[in-house]
Amino acid sequence: MMRTQAISSRAPQGAHCHLDALLATRYLARNLNLHARSPALALLAGQQSSSRRGRGLDFDEVRKYYPGDDVRSIDWRVTARTGDAHTKLFKEERERPVLIAVDQRNSLFFGSQTCMKSVWAAEFSATIAWAALENGDRIGGLIAGQAEHCELRPKASRSSVLHFLQSLLALNQALPDQSKKSTGLDFTEQLLALRRISRPGTHIFIISDFADYASQQHLPHLSYLARHNRLTLCMISDPMEAVAPPPGYYQFTDGDTIAGLDTGSAPVREAYVQAFQNRLDTLRTDCLKTAIPLIEAKTTDAVMAVLQPLFGARR
Repeated sequence: MMRTQAISSRAPQGAHCHLDALLATRYLARNLNLHARSPALALLAGQQSSSRRGRGLDFDEVRKYYPGDDVRSIDWRVTARTGDAHTKLFKEERERPVLIAVDQRNSLFFGSQTCMKSVWAAEFSATIAWAALENGDRIGGLIAGQAEHCELRPKASRSSVLHFLQSLLALNQALPDQSKKSTGLDFTEQLLALRRISRPGTHIFIISDFADYASQQHLPHLSYLARHNRLTLCMISDPMEAVAPPPGYYQFTDGDTIAGLDTGSAPVREAYVQAFQNRLDTLRTDCLKTAIPLIEAKTTDAVMAVLQPLFGARR
């Protein structure tokens, strides 16, 4: 009990994640219900979301159409073959698919205080995966590394969560990837992959720093996913991204080239802050347009401090 309280009250630690930390998040996930409709989550979306996105249903049978049936469910092939209107009947799925798309590219290998953004993303994703298992849902994932990616189709088993965690750990441990050419998925390719592997009614979590987010390029994909699924975004940032470091000259590297930043200049500090704020404001605006909840988290936050107000209701 004391260990669980310690984990829930602290932010993730370190430059790379560790398997024991990912496994320990299971104790926290028991208090979460990913299908809860909390007022806090509705507020993030800018409005009350519908109780279901997409069908989230399995096909059951075909019968004759009766007045009042949903015309969208008409089976046009059977109707054409028999000459009488027929409609499809569906039954609700017992296990709802949860798809976790987590970014583990080089831009997330940054942290100024408690941990790298990539570590925070990993522990957040692990907690979501365990919570989905506790809810009896099927768990799948799309893990985007700098040089490779991993796709896992949703399955309802403990082994599926462990496979997800092992794949997540491997791509996290590979950071930073110092090869000159990235062969992983960029954000556009990640969204296209989600459109391909998700099915209507899936609860999709996208966890990233959205460093390469571009409204014109990416909003249509997010809008499509939100129309057919329940979509939740989590943007991770480090405190040093929002506020320029103290005046001075700083060298930094992406693993390939070295550059410098002189924060002794007031215009430079202003431009530094504005660049981050513009990215955040663009994502906020787009999420409000499409009623997609946007969770804003910092590397100094405890994962449960972020999740509990949003998904804290028990089943």
